[in-house]
Amino acid sequence: MSEKSNQYKDTLNLPKTGFAMKANLAQREPARLKHWYEINLYEKIRDKFSGKQQFILHDGPPYANGDIHLGHSVNKILKDIIVKSKTLQGYDAPYVPGWDCHGLPIEHKVEGKVGKPGQKVDHKTFRKKCREYAAKQVEGQKKDFKRLGVLGAWDNPYLTMDYKTEGNIVRALGKIVERGHLVRGFKPVYWSVVGGSALAEAEVEYQDKQSYSIDVGFKVIDSKNLDVDESVLAVAGDIDVLIWTTTPWTLPANQAVSVNPELDYVLVKAEGLLRTIIVAQELLATVAQRLTIEEDKLEILGVIKGASLENILLQHPFYDKQVPVLLGDHVTTEAGTGCVHTAPDHGVDDFNVSRKYGIETLNLLGDNGVFGEATELFAGEHVYKVDDKVVDTLKNNQALYMSSKFSHSYPHCWRTKTPLIFRATPQWFISMSESGQLDKPLLDAVKDVCDEVEWVPNWGRARIDGMLASSPDWCVSRQRTWGVPITLFIHKQTQELHPDSVELFSKIAQRIDQEGIEAWFELDSAELLGADHESYRKASDTLDVWFDSGVTHYSVLAQRDNLRAPADLYLEGSDQHRGWFQSSLKTSMAMTGRPPYKTVLTHGFTVDAEGKKMSKSLGNIIAPQEVMNVMGADVLRLWVAATDFSAEMSVSDEILKRVSDSYRRIRNTARFMLSNLEGFSPDVDLLDSDSLLLLDRWAITRAHFLQQEIIECYNEFNFHQIYQKLHNFCVVDMGGIYLDIIKDRQYTTQSNSVARRSAQTALYHIVHAFSRWIAPILSFTADEIYEHIPMSSSDRQESIHLEELYSSLSNLLDKSSEEDKLMDSISTLKVAINKAIESARSDSVVKASLEAEVVVYASPELMSQYDKLEDELRFALITSQAVVKPVAEAPANALDTEIDGVKVVVEKSSHEKCIRCWHYRIDVGSDGEHPELCTRCVQNVAGSGEARAYA
Repeated sequence: MSEKSNQYKDTLNLPKTGFAMKANLAQREPARLKHWYEINLYEKIRDKFSGKQQFILHDGPPYANGDIHLGHSVNKILKDIIVKSKTLQGYDAPYVPGWDCHGLPIEHKVEGKVGKPGQKVDHKTFRKKCREYAAKQVEGQKKDFKRLGVLGAWDNPYLTMDYKTEGNIVRALGKIVERGHLVRGFKPVYWSVVGGSALAEAEVEYQDKQSYSIDVGFKVIDSKNLDVDESVLAVAGDIDVLIWTTTPWTLPANQAVSVNPELDYVLVKAEGLLRTIIVAQELLATVAQRLTIEEDKLEILGVIKGASLENILLQHPFYDKQVPVLLGDHVTTEAGTGCVHTAPDHGVDDFNVSRKYGIETLNLLGDNGVFGEATELFAGEHVYKVDDKVVDTLKNNQALYMSSKFSHSYPHCWRTKTPLIFRATPQWFISMSESGQLDKPLLDAVKDVCDEVEWVPNWGRARIDGMLASSPDWCVSRQRTWGVPITLFIHKQTQELHPDSVELFSKIAQRIDQEGIEAWFELDSAELLGADHESYRKASDTLDVWFDSGVTHYSVLAQRDNLRAPADLYLEGSDQHRGWFQSSLKTSMAMTGRPPYKTVLTHGFTVDAEGKKMSKSLGNIIAPQEVMNVMGADVLRLWVAATDFSAEMSVSDEILKRVSDSYRRIRNTARFMLSNLEGFSPDVDLLDSDSLLLLDRWAITRAHFLQQEIIECYNEFNFHQIYQKLHNFCVVDMGGIYLDIIKDRQYTTQSNSVARRSAQTALYHIVHAFSRWIAPILSFTADEIYEHIPMSSSDRQESIHLEELYSSLSNLLDKSSEEDKLMDSISTLKVAINKAIESARSDSVVKASLEAEVVVYASPELMSQYDKLEDELRFALITSQAVVKPVAEAPANALDTEIDGVKVVVEKSSHEKCIRCWHYRIDVGSDGEHPELCTRCVQNVAGSGEARAYA
């Protein structure tokens, strides 16, 4: 190239921007995060939107223990996307993060360091250590949540262990007591022998466990009382009522056998049986199979109706005592023998049926799972280890018909991961059925108000209904040291609550506001009760941690000036229908008669690419910290947005790599727009809509309608559709059509020409809107883009997160207008020509698009569209020449396209290449002073410049 030719480079408007091509998110994001907190960004957002319509997303508190995992990240990112999208629409949308700080896991951690409370360390010191441990965990998790780009009141979060919050938790309990919803009961509850405490349904998870399966005979004491003929009894001899159980350890507490009054029971004799047995007729085949006896060897001696077995006395299989047969509807034919071993200490159905017959519990098992001294044969044995001894005892007493072991799903404590037992103990319940006031408000009415709540996805409604039906009473008492106390005074003789309990709650809460829960534990009853104190004792139980978080609609939302109840949205994982969603609903209904939320949104769990749950043992865990340190938080945020969170969310290194590729496409689209705004000053260069070229009006219109779709998706929580729409906009509308076409005009026309300023005006509007669209998702990147958009200092906010939706987009091409139809035709044609040129490139006809000259053979209707662009059609198709002819003239070698009535011929241009615009034109060299330029470039370099109308 000649020296003069090289000078033409300076006549081009080459793209230029400080917005880097390489993201380097892992390095850039921390610096931007630091800046956000230096300028107090969250507080500035609050100030700017103060007084606007509120949107309250209430944060379900994670537990203050351990590093955050990917599930935490999904949860917090989803919340942040929603809050930022509402701010973008002009709402005052505060986000107050919280933490659940009391309970068993923290106790376990502290026990491992200082020992058990009351043994190696006093209770007060132990609680102090728990508070210190929880505070440290909160700080660690907070750091990672902030690193995710989540904006919120991190300097003023809510902690359930804050003194004020603890006081308000006590006040919430007082309101429930005042409305008569707290009752003391004695019934079997899930019991953790490791934790030494009762558990609620929400704290139970199911894991595989190996258990015994045993069939045991209870000998009939006086068979003459059976409703059968004497001749049958003569043949039968000794008779056993056969039971089946998977919990041999409960047999020391057996006090009865239950049968269904409506079932038919058979007396069965067979070779190999210890004695004649009584089982439900419907289950005989199953029993025979389990006892490995062929059915044709069974002899049915008689049939007895279940109801006739009532109060028949049986011999306990290894104790010298007799137990009765009870009638109960809970007995089914789903499994077993139709005769159910009944231990009221260890089962809800057992407890309820025994209570009807006046049978009380025995309380043989201690809090620690060890049988007490009164337990004959098994005193001092632990419940986890006693099964073998029970089975041996049954063998020795010739009461064991069959034993085997099998693996099955069994309830475990989701904190300690240890097997649970049912154990009858005195506990405090929020009753959903037994209190007169609760029958309607919290059983039927809870379901009624669920109709007022929007459940997203809609199957959440069925799940909450199922959870409510399966847990009519909520055990809220725990036998823990680190927890909010149940601040009741109970009469030592009558067990009744103090008549001034409601007023006392208020006084105690005021003390806890100042001193924390220690105020209750150190309280001398005489200070509040005076002379009555000798007749009352302080309750020693603490509240279930689900109560702590469940009442945050009162202890947090109703107490903070910038919040309110009910919240617009609760958002958590799908397990929270049995947890926080339910505990919040029950407490809110008990306190106010209304739900605490207007909408409940559920997200799925994270799994690997094969759908497997993430676990250390499988080695498929992806730590969010590692993703942020390598790829950046915005890639993690984009993965969350791109994934349909209503189901399980698959993630793997390969999936994240694909997301990273998509991120680059979005970033590069923004970079192209920014780089072509070089030298553009909106105060001077911005054109009005009437001055814009048709293609630019089309691009703004596409952005206008896309913005409407994106906001609708944000409001309907369809973030994965936003991702798809953004990706399609970058790849198709922008990358495949608009940005591709305007390159020539941007680079080659005169810098201050209408043609260039028109494109820049469109880019300016689009990049403004685009940066806001992605801001809730790609929070760091959007802020970086915003910094590089040219605008006056008076218009620029300190961060994009202080901006609202861009309002200067408009519908410049009415749908169904002639111009709109024209642009649809041209954009469709461009896609078809691209494919034809790719085919020609594969056949080595041309090496690049601008080497091509195309002849478009079209139907009359389409010809009239294409001809409107005249010579500018070649710019729209990015070819050096484009001619339109009737489709009837198409030669045999014309290629078919996907457009009906359109064929195309692609040929290599025979003309010289203009060294400035790279078009191959017949007029290259026609100007003696610029022998290497085409006429158009000469006009742009040395003349008045070219004019464009369309592309």
